[in-house]
Amino acid sequence: MEVEDNIEMEATGPIENAWAMKIPKFTPEDNPHGLIEESKFATLFPKYREQYLKECWPLVQKVLKEHHIIADLDLIEGSLTVKTTRKTWDPYIIIKARDFMKLLSRSVPFEQAVRVLEDEIGSDIIKINSFVKKKETFLKRRQRLIGPNGVTLKSIELLTECYVLVQGNTVSAVGPYKGLVQVRRIVEDTMKNIHPMYNIKSLMIKRELMKDPRLKNESWERFLPQFKSKNVPRKKPKNKIKKKPYTPFPPPQPESKIDKELATGEYFLKDEQKRAKRRHEKEEKQVEAKKAREEERKKGFIPPKEKVIIQNVNDEPSIDINKFKAKMKKVSKENKSYNKDKHK
Repeated sequence: MEVEDNIEMEATGPIENAWAMKIPKFTPEDNPHGLIEESKFATLFPKYREQYLKECWPLVQKVLKEHHIIADLDLIEGSLTVKTTRKTWDPYIIIKARDFMKLLSRSVPFEQAVRVLEDEIGSDIIKINSFVKKKETFLKRRQRLIGPNGVTLKSIELLTECYVLVQGNTVSAVGPYKGLVQVRRIVEDTMKNIHPMYNIKSLMIKRELMKDPRLKNESWERFLPQFKSKNVPRKKPKNKIKKKPYTPFPPPQPESKIDKELATGEYFLKDEQKRAKRRHEKEEKQVEAKKAREEERKKGFIPPKEKVIIQNVNDEPSIDINKFKAKMKKVSKENKSYNKDKHK
């Protein structure tokens, strides 16, 4: 009795690593009588997926037939339907088949979507359009999740062992349940303006730390990268739109062509008079345009105004007479000496 109790305690006791648990496989012997009620699910698909679904539909039917599930493709309504039969023995396979149809409608290829029918593999479709209000910000953050040439998305797939596809306003993921939790965290943090490299680095560090048995019971916080939010100054718009003062009355209705003609009296003129008036207005405009052209041509022949320098007669230059006399004496001496040398 004591041995049996110990075995029961080991089976129902706390588990250190739930992800490492092996779930027993569900076989037809566990449910020999099948299902009593019929379950049915329908999923809509976009028009651009019609051609691909028509090509791969025989393969879809073949895979689901192994689990005794009937699949219908309605091209008129644009829907995918799966339903159970009396031979279906697995009660959860209809949920898996429903997820399979959802993935196919979200542009996931057949080779990856069919994996969801396995026991250890699940799927997750994450909506990302509700995290951001502005479309420009949404597109930037979605592109950040993909990365240059899809490098960021590929690294997420390698670390989580999941297939990830970014399509429109959703992100589809197929893989083990532990990886799906990690993918959802990375996607949600990216749309909340936390760069995916922080989560990718932390996953890489955790993978290395798991190999060390000494750090098994210690906190790993000191090894993981810490994200710090920064208030980056945003660019202010150059042209600020000034709000007009609020008035409860609507703006006045603009005048129609008939109203303008009535105001000027043109409405009561005859057709000949109207034509004559238009001709006269046209001739006046032509005369004005001709004058403007002539004035523009004449501008090239007008000489520029010369600057006139006016000197004041009373303002005589101040000369030092003594310096001038000394200078003249020096020049005369130099001339005398030059003349003597020349005559010699």
